Amino acid sequence: PAADRLGLERTDVEVSDAGFIVADVSGRTADPHILAVGDVAGEPMLAHKATHQAKLAVAAVRGKDISGGSHVVPAVVFTDPEVAWAGLTETEAKATGRAYSVALYPWAASGRAHSLGRPDGLTKWLIDPETDCVVGFGICGPGAGELIGEAVVAIQQKCTAADIGDAIHPHPTLSETLMNAADVHLGTAIEIYKPRRR
Repeated sequence: PAADRLGLERTDVEVSDAGFIVADVSGRTADPHILAVGDVAGEPMLAHKATHQAKLAVAAVRGKDISGGSHVVPAVVFTDPEVAWAGLTETEAKATGRAYSVALYPWAASGRAHSLGRPDGLTKWLIDPETDCVVGFGICGPGAGELIGEAVVAIQQKCTAADIGDAIHPHPTLSETLMNAADVHLGTAIEIYKPRRR
């Protein structure tokens, strides 16, 4: 962040040791006249996160209550193949000792992936074993950045694997790999064999 060039030393704004402006979810800083959103307000430094923060800041300034709910921020690496993730990662779960279940769906079982000549992709849900709610998602393959949106909504709305598996997805598409991965968790996947959970 370039917070050191803003003249903040002449305000009540606090800056972290890493150089980020300290702000709450509404963008408010320690100075009541200054709000901060985007890269200068901390990680992850992504344009879509900054845009969302700006919307929250405007809503807060207008007097709306924005305290409820957490917001899932997706990340996309625009390589070939694309890689995208949202919510809890396996690395974070292992580091914190959080229990999780993994549901993987290889694109080698996807008719659409084969028709595109790209059966090397993978779709993965991380699921809370107690509630069956999806808590994390990862996907690798062409169009991963386009497919991550459904996962963000599912995680943010605390959907269960059954919610996703029961939602009819069009066939043949890559979007159905999200449903298929949920079906793997449930033991109801059609294209690959995994015994039903007891």
